[in-house]
Order: sequence, then C-alpha cells, then structure tokens
Amino acid sequence: MYLEIVSPEATLFSSEVDSVVVPGVNGEFEMLNNHAPIVSLLKEGTVKIHTHTQSHLVFDELHAEVIPHNDNDKILTLKIKSGTIEMKDNKVIVLAD
Repeated sequence: MYLEIVSPEATLFSSEVDSVVVPGVNGEFEMLNNHAPIVSLLKEGTVKIHTHTQSHLVFDELHAEVIPHNDNDKILTLKIKSGTIEMKDNKVIVLAD
C-alpha cells in the first residue's frame, strides 16, 4: 500500500509500506494492504511505519527516526500532535499537525 504523510509545512513521508500504525482517538490501530476504506481522527502520539526496505523511502529526517526491528523489517516513527487519516484503494493519506 502507498502511504503519504503531509503537514501544513511539507510532505513528511511518501512511499510504499507494509503497514502503518496510528494513534486513533479511540486507541491505536493498524492498517495493512487491502484494508477497508476508513476516515478517522488522530490524537497526539506516534505513527509507526513498517517497511521491509529503505530504498526509495522519502521522509523528513528532522521529524522521523528509523528503528531497526529485526534484520528484515524497519520501523519509521513520526510524532504527531493531531491529524486525520484516510484509507482508500490501498492509499493512506495522513494530514498531521
């Protein structure tokens, strides 16, 4: 699935990913490939982006960090204050503050 994280200042992340975990207002939830369409509000917390490769990843290094999870998986984390998420047709858009 394709993930794009946008803030008022810039696009913070844009790439194919395996999954994304976001801080929803009713608790943290994860979206995988072929997830049902959804629109949700986000609260302050950490967006966790799971990917098997770092080639061709584009992210704002001032706001994100790479955490090695195991030899084959990488987790990028991004702190947000609030936001909105939309998932449709295997594309996830996060509008983040």
